[in-house]
Amino acid sequence: MPIPLVNSIASWFLKKRIHQMELFIKYPHEVQQELLRNLISKAKNTEVGKRYHFSEINNYQKFRERVPIQKYEDIESDIERSRKGEHNIFWPGAIRWFAKSSGTTNAKSKFIPVSQDSLEACHYAAGKDLICIYLNNNPGSQMFTGKSLRLGGSKELYQENGTSYGDLSAILIDNMPFWAEFSSTPSNEVSLMHDWETKMQAIVNETIKERVTSLAGVPSWMLVLLNNVLQSTGKENVFEVWPHLEAYFHGGVSFEPYASQYQKILPKEDFRFYEIYNASEGFFACQDLNDSKEMLLMLDYGIFFEFIPMDSYGSALEHAIPLDEVKIGTNYAVVITTNAGLWRYKIGDTIKFTNTNPYRIKVTGRTKHHINVFGEELIIENAESALKKVCLLTNCEIKDYTVAPIFMEGREKGAHEWMIEFKNEPKDFDNFKVQLDLALQEVNSDYEAKRYNNMTLNAPLVHQARPDLFYDWLKMHNKVGGQHKVPRLSNSRTYLEELLKLSN
Repeated sequence: MPIPLVNSIASWFLKKRIHQMELFIKYPHEVQQELLRNLISKAKNTEVGKRYHFSEINNYQKFRERVPIQKYEDIESDIERSRKGEHNIFWPGAIRWFAKSSGTTNAKSKFIPVSQDSLEACHYAAGKDLICIYLNNNPGSQMFTGKSLRLGGSKELYQENGTSYGDLSAILIDNMPFWAEFSSTPSNEVSLMHDWETKMQAIVNETIKERVTSLAGVPSWMLVLLNNVLQSTGKENVFEVWPHLEAYFHGGVSFEPYASQYQKILPKEDFRFYEIYNASEGFFACQDLNDSKEMLLMLDYGIFFEFIPMDSYGSALEHAIPLDEVKIGTNYAVVITTNAGLWRYKIGDTIKFTNTNPYRIKVTGRTKHHINVFGEELIIENAESALKKVCLLTNCEIKDYTVAPIFMEGREKGAHEWMIEFKNEPKDFDNFKVQLDLALQEVNSDYEAKRYNNMTLNAPLVHQARPDLFYDWLKMHNKVGGQHKVPRLSNSRTYLEELLKLSN
C-alpha cells in the first residue's frame, strides 16, 4: 500500500479516535459507570453472574457490596475449569486463550484469561491508540514509512483441551490483525521462537535489513537486543543501523535504571520515548504527551478500575474506592473488573495519581515488591529514584539489582542487603554505598527515621554482582527473555539467597 494512502487512512482514524478519547477525558466517571453496567449485564447469565446475582446489581454500590475483592488463588479453580474447556463460567461463551504469567513474586504460574472481547477492545485497541496519540503529538512523523520492531516473549503457545496458553505477547502475535503484522518486524515465525538465545540472533539477522522506524518491548530485554545489533553490525549507535528510527514504546519494568544507557545508544534529542502500562490482565494506561513521565489512564477498554489505599492494604480496614474518590499523591493498589471475566481482581501493582483532570498516573511498584520489615515502607519508586541520583553522582550505570532485608537477631539491628550488577562500575564502591544510603533517606522519610543513629536499621550491605549473574539466575528458573523480570524488592530473602549461592 502506498505511503501517502496509509497516512491518509491513519489521519482519518486518528481524528475519529482522538475525539473518543476526549469524551472519556471529559466524562471519566460516567464512562466508567456505564462500562461497569455493561460488563455486569453481559455476564449476568454466567456462573459468576448467578453466584453474585448480577441481575439485581444496577449500580456501583451494590456491585461493591455483592462481589468480593479477589486474588488469583481465589479464582484459580474457576480458571482451571475454563482451561479444561468448560464455558460460561466467568465470561459468556468460551475462553480460548490464557496468558501464562511467570509471577514475579510467586514461582507458581498463573493463567490469566484472555477473551475475544479483551483481545479486540483492549489489547489491539491500545496498539492503535498508541499510534493515534503519537501521531497526534508528532504530526511530522514518518513512522508509516517503515516497520515497528517488536520484542515479545520467548514462549511458544501450547494447546490443551481446545484452549491455548503462552506469554501474552505470543498470544497477541499469534492473533495479530493484518494491519499490525504488515507493519511489524521480525516475522511471526521468529517472534514465536522458544529458545531465547537462538531467537535473539535470528531477530538481529532479520531486522537489520529492515527499515525500522519504532521499537516496542520491555526495556531490559530491548537493551540486550540493541547491544547485540550494535555488536553484530560494528556500529557505534542504533541510528547508524536504522537512521529513520524515531520512537520507542516501552513498558513492563521501570525505565529509570536504563535511561542513561538508552541515551548513549540513541543519541538524538528529538527521539521519543513513550511509556505504556500493560499486563497479562489488560492494557491500562499510556503516555499521551511528548517528554512526559505520566500516563493517561485509558477508561474505555472494557476495564473498570478500583483502588485500595496502600495504608490499609492487607489489613482489616482494607477497602476499595472508585475513580472519583482517588487523591493525587496517594499510593494505591489497583483492582480491576474486565471484559475477560476478572471481577474485582487485585493485579498486584501499585500506582499514584499525578493528575485527576485528566486522570494520569505513575506506576510505583508491586504490592509484594516492597520492603516493610522494619516499618520503612521502601517501594520500587524510592529505590529507583535513589539509584538514578547515585549513578549520576558516581558516574556509573546499573544493569540489574535486587534488595532483601537482613532480619534482626538478638541485639543485632536489621538492614537492607543489595545485590547490584553494574554495566559501568563506580570508581569508588565504598562511596557508592554511602551515597545510596543517603539518597534512600532523602526520598523516604520512614527509611530515614529508621536509619537515624542506626536506631532500627544499620547501613545497607551492598554486593557487587559478577557479570551476568542475574541473567544466569533467570536462565536457571527458565525465565529468560521477553516479559520476564528480575524481582526488585522483597520482604523475603529467597531471591537474594539464590543469587548469593549462584555468585560463589
